[in-house]
Amino acid sequence: MPGINDLLEPILFEIEKFPQRGRFLLLHPDSKYRSLVVAALLQGRDYPVFYYALGAEDINLPSFLTGLIHSVSKQKPGFGNHLLLKWNDPVPSVMVEALAADLAQLGEGQPFILILDEFDRSDEADDIQFFLEHLANSLPDGCTILINSRTVPRLSWISLMAKQRGIMLKDAQFIRENFYRQLTESEDIIEVFALGPGFVLLNDEPIDTWEGHLPRLLFFYALDRPAITRSEICAAFWPDLDSDQAVNVFHVTKRRLHKALNVDVLIHEDGYYHMAPNLRVEYDVADFVSQLLHGRDLANPDRYNALQNALEIYNSPFLRGHSDPWIAARRADFQAGYLEALAQMAEFKIQNNQPEQALRLLQKAVQVNDSQEDLHRSVMSLYITLGRRSEAVSHFRKLERAFHEQGKAVSMETAALYQQLIG
Repeated sequence: MPGINDLLEPILFEIEKFPQRGRFLLLHPDSKYRSLVVAALLQGRDYPVFYYALGAEDINLPSFLTGLIHSVSKQKPGFGNHLLLKWNDPVPSVMVEALAADLAQLGEGQPFILILDEFDRSDEADDIQFFLEHLANSLPDGCTILINSRTVPRLSWISLMAKQRGIMLKDAQFIRENFYRQLTESEDIIEVFALGPGFVLLNDEPIDTWEGHLPRLLFFYALDRPAITRSEICAAFWPDLDSDQAVNVFHVTKRRLHKALNVDVLIHEDGYYHMAPNLRVEYDVADFVSQLLHGRDLANPDRYNALQNALEIYNSPFLRGHSDPWIAARRADFQAGYLEALAQMAEFKIQNNQPEQALRLLQKAVQVNDSQEDLHRSVMSLYITLGRRSEAVSHFRKLERAFHEQGKAVSMETAALYQQLIG
């Protein structure tokens, strides 16, 4: 009979695989040992661990941040100074960057964990959920915000995982599929394709009775998170309407969605909307992220095929042709995962002495997003490997010119590589 330490050590081992990039780590509500894991972390590890348990008063963002500052500053004097300097600034992004600056000082250059315990107390606080999701991209290197909750927080975990900013851990197992719900056996199968212009099949037949684009987009929005509130929906779709108007339009849109699919897709329960649990929904974005996660798993002997599957699933940007802010944000998140898969596949090609194939993959990556200098450096390095020095020089000069037109300069690392080329 294994002792408790034998049960906890594999979980702690997975938690302590600190990536360079800051991240959210959710101890999944179905985990058996959530509370024991938190207790073990607080007993002392080889890295700093800070703790904040949400209370009954944490019903909005100001209360949450006040409690966080009060608690963590006792553990690390000076925490919260950046937040307090910006406290009266009404711009959310300013407060996000202020908290990121405070977090950067917690670890003092080494990996650390900040535990947010009893996080489900914030379930009804849209502003807390919104704030933390927008904090993800600004988390400092080495920072793990560990969330212990009886419910799955209403963040877009699929997109967080795609851009390496979030993971779900169920005891010692990373969740790499069925992120929000288990696939259900059902006579009807709804197939959702969001990587592209966006279309839906019901039992292999395309749905074309949407009565406008809003019911279709509402469906995609509902798939993005484990649950959503009406106020979140209205803020995303009708930010310029007053509350009553937005609610009226939402109900009309929801009825049209249910009519198009001939089933009540969105279930309202305890103040939240979520996908009906009896529906079998197959979603290409979830499949893409699942394959991407399997491709990241260094212990997976089938990594190559997983990455290949991810590249095949991602055949176009998320909801191409739409420019709503929430869609643009998700498009960037899933594109980040796609670029990662291309780069990882190129590395496989290099290891197998296939530099030409690797170069084509990386050229595709910089065509998709020309702002990631690490990809450009990889392209230049491969040109050098292939004896095509002049093309490496030409690639750098084109990059430098493009950056100059955007009002920025290439990094010192990229410039140093260029100097090696011409030196």
